[in-house]
Formats: sequence, C-alpha cells, structure tokens
Amino acid sequence: MTFLEEILAQKAVEVAEMPLEQVAEKRKTYSFYDFLKENTEQMQLIAEVKRASPSKGEINMDVNPVAQAKSYEAAGAGMISVLTDPIFFKGSIEDLREVAKNVAIPVLCKDFIISEKQLIRARNAGATVVLLIISALTEDELALLFKQASALDLEVLVEVHDRDELALAQKIGAKLIGVNNRNLHTFEVDIAVSEMVANDFSTEACFISESGFKTADDVNRVSKEFNAVLVGEALMRDKTPQKAAESLKVKR
Repeated sequence: MTFLEEILAQKAVEVAEMPLEQVAEKRKTYSFYDFLKENTEQMQLIAEVKRASPSKGEINMDVNPVAQAKSYEAAGAGMISVLTDPIFFKGSIEDLREVAKNVAIPVLCKDFIISEKQLIRARNAGATVVLLIISALTEDELALLFKQASALDLEVLVEVHDRDELALAQKIGAKLIGVNNRNLHTFEVDIAVSEMVANDFSTEACFISESGFKTADDVNRVSKEFNAVLVGEALMRDKTPQKAAESLKVKR
C-alpha cells in the first residue's frame, strides 16, 4: 500500500464519522487568485503550519500554530496553509480555526478532501481556499467537489503532479493550480517536476510550486513560470520562521 492509498483509506473512515455542518458565514479576506494576479513582481509565499508528515515523522510537534502563522504573516506571506489531517500530519481543524481567527490573510485547508462535508467544515473554520488533489480523486469526484467548493464561494487549489493531471486541472477551469514536487505514492521530492510540468501551462490560472524549497536559489528555479511557492518543512524546522520566510522572497 502506498502512502496515498493508506491516507485515503483512513480518510474514508474519518469522513464517515464526520458530521455534516450547517454552512456558516464565510470569513472575510482577499481573493488569493486576485492577490497573485496583482502582485507579479516577486514570487509569493504560501507558508505552511505542519507538525509532522508520513515520510519525515515529527517535524515540530511543539509548535504554537497561531504564533507560527503570525510570523509568516509578518514576513509577507500571501496565504497560510494549515494541515488539518490528524493521523498522518498531526494537525487538526482547530489549528485552522485558531489561525484563521488571528491572521488577516487567506488560509488554505490542506487535507485530503474527498467529501463536501470537509469543504463545509473548512469554510466554517475560516478557510477561504481548499485543496483538491487530482491523484486522490476520480475525474468525476474532482469535478463534483470543484463544483461544490465553488458553490460555497471557496477558492480551489487543484494539485497536480504530472502533465496529464495538469491537462485535467486546466480542462475543469481551475484558477489556482499547484504542482506538487512530491510524489504522493513514494513521498520522494524533486523540484524538476515543476520545471517539467511548466512546459504545458496554457491558461490564465495562477501556478504554485509545492514542496522541496529550502533556499532562495531553490525558489529561483521556478520563478519565471510560477506565481508562488508553498513551503512547509523548511519553515517549521527553523527557529526563526519569520526570517526564514523572508529569505524565500525572490524577484520573478
């Protein structure tokens, strides 16, 4: 069983037990897509709150999610990503709720979303952007969840790992497309994935390169084709996350 298969099996159990919440008022902040379109002079940063991962184990279990997020915001991050998976990433929806209460910028619910219940829960907790991972969904499931998220007035970051998945993301009209440099089956990371997939960019979408970034030089590798990078582990391991986040801001 691959990492992804194991995570999805557990996620099905988790979602089956999850209540269907009533849709509450949406948190007010700016559109991340509009922000990227209006701020093109430098690479923007999605900074992540992540305690652990299946491949690396514990990364920073003692983190204060709110303090970490506020450090990112002070560094000029355009959005905060919060892992809400409890089993494999040691996150929680409460982490997201607390972060969303304490920052002004958009918050991304980073999880393996397979149900509308998760979309509503994320919105109610303060997320205005949600992640849909193509490799975790059938084409029909992706289309349905994309439609449901849009109906909830959520922005959708559609995650791809290769050219075929990119073609599908572009076909459904995704405005935010993330290229994950991590293979979710093996969890191996290679920034060259983004460099390769970028050859097929063909829409007005904004593109985010995810995973594997530790230095400004790493970010520079994708700065011409991408609008932003998503960085988690490097920031979570650093004792001065604000400085670490600031160091990743490079010109496009």
